[in-house]
Formats: sequence, structure tokens, C-alpha cells
Amino acid sequence: MKMSRRHLALTSILLFATSLTFCSPVSRSSHAKAQTFSPTKISSDLARQIRTNPGARAKVIIQLNQRPSSLFDSLLTTFGGSISRRLNNLNVSVVDLPLNAIEALTARDEVRFISPDRQLGTFGHVETTTGLANVRTQTTSSLGGLLTTTTVFDGRGVGIAIVDSGIDAQHVAFRDSLGLSRVTFNRDFTGENRTDDAYGHGTHVASIAAGNNQISSGAYTGIAPGANLINLRILDSQGIGSTSNLLAALDWLMTYHSLYNIRVVNMSVGTPAIDSYLNDPLCQAVRRLTDAGIVIVAAAGNNGKSNTGQKVYGQIHSPGNEPSVITVGAVNTFGSDGRGDDTVTTYSSRGPTRSFWTDANAVNHYDNLLKPDLIAPGNKIVGAAAANNLLLTEHPELDANVSTITNRRMMYLSGSSMASPVVAGAAALMLQANPNLTPSLLKAILMYTAQPLAGLNTLEQGAGEINIDGALRLAQLIRTDLNSATPLGSPLLAAATPAQVSNINGQSFCWGGGVILNHTYATGPELITNYQKVYSRGFILGDGVVETDSAQATDPNKFTGSIVLGQTLLTSNGAAINDGFAFLNVGLLLGNGVMLPDGILMGDGVMVADGVLVGDGVLVGDGVLVGDSSSASIHGDDTPCMR
Repeated sequence: MKMSRRHLALTSILLFATSLTFCSPVSRSSHAKAQTFSPTKISSDLARQIRTNPGARAKVIIQLNQRPSSLFDSLLTTFGGSISRRLNNLNVSVVDLPLNAIEALTARDEVRFISPDRQLGTFGHVETTTGLANVRTQTTSSLGGLLTTTTVFDGRGVGIAIVDSGIDAQHVAFRDSLGLSRVTFNRDFTGENRTDDAYGHGTHVASIAAGNNQISSGAYTGIAPGANLINLRILDSQGIGSTSNLLAALDWLMTYHSLYNIRVVNMSVGTPAIDSYLNDPLCQAVRRLTDAGIVIVAAAGNNGKSNTGQKVYGQIHSPGNEPSVITVGAVNTFGSDGRGDDTVTTYSSRGPTRSFWTDANAVNHYDNLLKPDLIAPGNKIVGAAAANNLLLTEHPELDANVSTITNRRMMYLSGSSMASPVVAGAAALMLQANPNLTPSLLKAILMYTAQPLAGLNTLEQGAGEINIDGALRLAQLIRTDLNSATPLGSPLLAAATPAQVSNINGQSFCWGGGVILNHTYATGPELITNYQKVYSRGFILGDGVVETDSAQATDPNKFTGSIVLGQTLLTSNGAAINDGFAFLNVGLLLGNGVMLPDGILMGDGVMVADGVLVGDGVLVGDGVLVGDSSSASIHGDDTPCMR
């Protein structure tokens, strides 16, 4: 991965192995070198704890430049530390130790970064409103119409890992046609030694991604009802978890993803994005999974407005601040299948990402990445209710009144948590249609075919609202013989370029025709007609951009010549990703991350500071959100797509 110039100054302390080959342990002689305290190796919130209460103990996550060695373990014991987890695939140790020992640890060459084991929280008719109903079942003819083949796109054969509060595997929504559960594996990482869903969040999320049509005549069918589900429980019975729980689940996925054909991971959970994605242990872990060929989908968060109702920018949660992740915000469909009134919910977190690294002069350098990448329905979504779950017990008004039978009950939940599994399910369908899609190419297809919603800016909706109709049609046309050796500019499609228009419930609209990159967006028909090197496994889309502190350009070794970068972020007119009026110059997102200051007014809202949350803090159980005060957006007319 090619890093921009603004990060090169810290290359020596930010090296990270993104391949699956691990460095050998350091020799004993290397420990004898004179070493000094390195403040750039400590997260800002942990440094604050050390200053205010140095005599206390804390549970921290230590990222290393190689696998933890027995010598390093002995060193931790000498410092009074107690190791609670060793995650060898991620080069991570989770340690309880005195705060006054942390500065000494940063002087070690093998220590890459130390951060707190932060608390995790959850964030919270999809077939018709996403366009899936158009393409769920497809019939093809051959031999002059004598032979017909019917294909049902339901995600069968694809494994989706649900990293959440557990799954009620006994719920009817997860049965296959033979009545057997499609939850093929269960693992608890909370220490409660149970894999059911006492809280209720994970079951609801799983049913959006992969619930079947066996309840209410299929009214609440999930996106990929034939997919297998892998239940990785990281949130406890109260909906509370930790970064180390999530890291342990990701470490497990590195080892076992092939065994269960896990191609997609959904994380409707998150924690405040404080550390730059270059240092954040969650971001580093999901980047490894992406490089291994796994699609990672994460909720943007639910901190889009302050307690006073003011629109807030800069509240994307970790790991949604990682460039390789598909970060999803929430759409309010107002209960209708048509898209004429769709808009982003007021609570959905907006970009840019405000995670940062601090230099030796104590200056914060913000990532300022464009997020979310995509938006999807997330308000008042009906999904499976786990037996006797806490959310429904404490909020009986969430009952959808579908059934009184325990394993057939359904409930309402709202949040970006509910939007994320819509995209995860769509990814499973695309991989069923074309198993050779890489994470970067799949992400590009989802964004290119999305529908920009009028009246919303790029920091609210990314590329626009998911369009499964267009994404699945395009995925089927992508060549299946692409690999890292495919030359730049080779034909991307195995058939003619499709009409870049979709019709959902009587409304025709043009595809957005662009993809979100790190600090800008790219447009051009060659994004879907010609092979781009950033579509290769091990790359992310932003690798195709060369940046300075004040300008960006496409990398001619990774993007073909007709790809154009946007110079301003736009408030959309509902036509295409590069149409609308200017909202913010992309140059403000550059400048080594310091040009966009804290608290700056954004025209219709405010930028938050240093990852500090505005409002209620980490949202634990966003499922209690049952409404949204968003007004309907105004869409453009159904003009022909001009490409």
C-alpha cells in the first residue's frame, strides 16, 4: 500500500505488516540497545490517564512489530503486568498493568503502539426498497429458448460472520428449507460462556443480513436468506463489550475464515475513533482481514446530532474510520418502498473521520477521511427478536406484533447498526454471483451503482443509497479471470457495458457513477469498463491517489487516464456523485491533517474535536431509537443517465 507524503515522517514508528507473513521474534541483543520514551506510541486518551493518575492500573492493548515473544512476556511480568490475551495473528497482547510502566514500554523497539481496551457499544421491507426484489430471481435461456435456467440469489454457500451480542439460533428466521439452523458456528468472547442473545441486538442484525421468508409470508425477508451465519459473540448480556473482545474475534477469523467460507464480516458495533487508523488496533486488524480477501462492513455510528439537535460532523466510529472498511450510514425510508422521500437519518454519524496521530511537537494530525462510504435503510427496521431479550423486555413498544410465539417474534430497531447488515447481505449476494470479486472491487461496485440522494452532502451519504439491483447486475458482468497480474486498463467486463440506470418501485434513477476515495471521490466510465490496479487483492481504492499537503492526483500506475478526481465535496442534486453545489474544498482535508480545525462551522453543523463525542457518548443498544425527525428530501427528475 502506498502511503501519502503526510504520513512519511512517521514511517519508522508506523510500520505495519499487512501480509500474512509474520516477522521472527527479536533477538536478545536487540533488547540491550539504549532506548528512550516515545510519546507518539501512546494514544491520546491513555496519555491523559497517565498524566492524571499514574499510580493506577489499566487494561491496555499493546501492538507489536512481530509476534509476542516469551522474552517480552517476561518483561511485562517484571513491570507488574498480567497478560489476559495473546492474539498471535494480529501481533497483539492485551495486558493489565500499572500506568506508570507504559512510558517505559514505549521505549522498546518491538512495541508499535499502546492504547486502552476501550468499551464497545452497538449502533442500530429491505427487499423492495433496496431494489433486491428486481434481481432476486433471474431466468436465462439457451439453445434458442429450449433450455431455461433459473438462479435465485440468496447468498447460499457464503458465510457471513456476525460480530455482535450473539444470535438466537433457534429463531425460525435462521432455518433453511429443511428446518435446520443456518447458524453454522458459535463462539463466545465475553467470558459469559453462552452464545445466545440475551441482549437482542445481534439476532436482529443477523436477520436483516440473512433472515428467511418463513415469517409473515416473507414480508421481513433478509437480504441473503440462504447465507450461512457465523456467530461471534463479543457483547455481553447488557450489550457491553471491549476492544479486546472484538480483537479476539478478528484474530479467530484470521485462522478459520477459510474453513467456514467466511467472505463477509458485519460489525454493527464500534468505539470512539480516537487513534489514527494507522495506529488503531481495530483498524489494523480489519485491514489484515481485508488483505486476506474478506469484505468488512461496519456501522458508521449514531452520533449525527448533539443533545440540542444540532447537526454534528466528524463522529464516525472505529473501525468505520478504516479506509478498507465499507462504512455504512442510516437512511430513513419513512416506511415506503419508493425512494422519493428517502433521506439520511438525523442521528447517523457523518464524516470526515477525526481520528488522529500526534507528532513530537504535540500537534494533532487528523485523518479527515471521507466517510461513510454508503448509506442503507436503517430506521424502524423489523427483524428477528431473540427469546427474552433485554431490549424488548425494557422497551415492549419495540414489539412488531408479528407473533406471540417466542421463536417467531419480530421487533423494531433503528440505527446504523441496522443499515450495516443490509450492505453485508448485499455483499454475500454479489459473491454468490461472482466469487472472484476482491473486497476493493466489490466496494467499488456498491458505490458506483449507488443512488445519490438530493439535498445531502458527501460527508452525510458518501456515494449514496445502496442499489442492490444495479450492484448485482454489474457484479455478474465482471470477468472471473482477473488477478493481480491483469494489466492496468484491461477490459473489466465480460459483456457489454450495462445501462447505468435502475428502476425501483416505479422510480428510475441514474447510478452515481463514482467511488469515494480517502479524501476525495473519483468518476469516469473506465471505473467499470477497465481494470484498475486498485481492484487487486491487497489494495484499497485510496491507493490509486497520490497526495501532497495541498493537492491530489491519480496514480498512473494504478488508475487509467480517464479517471477524474473531485476537487470539492458536494451537496447532491440527486443526479450523480459529481453533480450538485460545492460544500467543502477537498484541500481542507489535506494539509497533513491540520487544515480543518476543531469546532469549525460546516455551514449547517459543527465539526467535533479530537474524537470527543457530542451527546450521550458511546451508544449501547441503539435499538431504543424508534423514530427520526428527518424531513423528506427532494429528488431530481427522472432524466436519462448522461455518461
